[in-house]
Amino acid sequence: MARVSGEILINRPVEVVFDYVADQRNELAYNPRMVRSEKITEGPIGVGTRFRATARSGRRAMEMLIEITEYDRPRRLGSRTTMSSVDVNGGLTFEPADGETRMSWSWEVSPHGPLRLLAPFVARLGRRQEQTIWTGLKARVEGPDPPQVSTEQ
Repeated sequence: MARVSGEILINRPVEVVFDYVADQRNELAYNPRMVRSEKITEGPIGVGTRFRATARSGRRAMEMLIEITEYDRPRRLGSRTTMSSVDVNGGLTFEPADGETRMSWSWEVSPHGPLRLLAPFVARLGRRQEQTIWTGLKARVEGPDPPQVSTEQ
């Protein structure tokens, strides 16, 4: 198992950042590797909500199932992501910081099969990917056309 963690400061209110991130379908707008994301459960977003997503990994598509395991708006969002080669468990924490949002992430990455031997490499790759994803989020929500977040999810 490998641990991947970090944080970023985003110049938007905590509720805006939380709501935007909680809806996995929005990741298409800030993660260049994400090619598809759909909500597959009924009702509002909360504990138990599941998404089916596809991301590019090199030249191949990587299918994943994402389930929200913790939903404490606007402070904490936990999830479990299951893929054929790796499982990722953990979450995001959102804290107000002088009118901005300090968003922290902490994930336990559990590679399957032969990939287990490459756990240190997987952790390094994961840290770089997470930084890229959340930097993309920051650019998106701080941009000239910030997302309009609806409480009707």
